[in-house]
Amino acid sequence: MKKGVLFVFLFVAAQLFAVDKSLVTVKDSTASNGVVLVTVQISGKTYELQCTQSAPFCAKPQPADYWMVRLPKNHGLYDCDNVDLYPQSQAPEDGGQIVGEYCLNTK
Repeated sequence: MKKGVLFVFLFVAAQLFAVDKSLVTVKDSTASNGVVLVTVQISGKTYELQCTQSAPFCAKPQPADYWMVRLPKNHGLYDCDNVDLYPQSQAPEDGGQIVGEYCLNTK
């Protein structure tokens, strides 16, 4: 039993450390027809984040720098690459307050 609990703990810890975290800049965010579109820049490339306004953790962030955390496959609300945004001042691994959860689209 102890070995099983240890295995589960190590598996969860490995998932947490495998998270892909990047510093991104939100350039613009708009809401239209129940969909929020957020334009972000990551290392000079432009991407689009999208969420459904009625979904939990869907927000229209102000232009600023944020931490973007790419969630593991099959995690999150959307059938795509799911990401969470956190304020730059609050590191996700330290329990930072989530700004929103989005689907990552390339532009």
